[in-house]
Amino acid sequence: MRTILLFLLGGTLFASAQNTTTSQQVEALYAKGLAAEKAGDPVTAKAAYAQVLQLNPNHAQARFKVGEMKRNSGAIAAKGRETKFGQVTIAQIQLEAAPLSEALDALRLAIQKASTDKSDETLPNFIIEDPDKVLANAKVSLQLKGVPAKGVLDYILSQSGAKARFDEHAVVILPR
Repeated sequence: MRTILLFLLGGTLFASAQNTTTSQQVEALYAKGLAAEKAGDPVTAKAAYAQVLQLNPNHAQARFKVGEMKRNSGAIAAKGRETKFGQVTIAQIQLEAAPLSEALDALRLAIQKASTDKSDETLPNFIIEDPDKVLANAKVSLQLKGVPAKGVLDYILSQSGAKARFDEHAVVILPR
């Protein structure tokens, strides 16, 4: 009788430990999804939330986040692009009366040179969306050292009377 009780108690403890481990895995995966979402990586976030739902199909927050990912993955990726863009520090950039398109080309080259991440994800694709040619005569003059790429872009935009919109695959430059 004592052996049976010990066996049942051991089995109960084992099942309890296994549930705790699964619960811990679920919460760790959910946290990974949240972190990926915050970092602007919708692919990793979706995968983490999908794993949560495999382990616990009734996890309401993960189910909600999967729906949000379907709706907002482009915006999340754009936010990630903007964050990565701001993490690169430009050692030096000097422009003298450069047209806007040349200033953006110079910034792209400076980012390429300064970036530790040599993948294409860090390098911005600039698109000038200016059908009325408002920005055609904009000139940029600046001399900067040790400034984040986002700061350099802000100076370029300020001098040219433009604004930027970070999309999923490009930085779109528009007149103000």
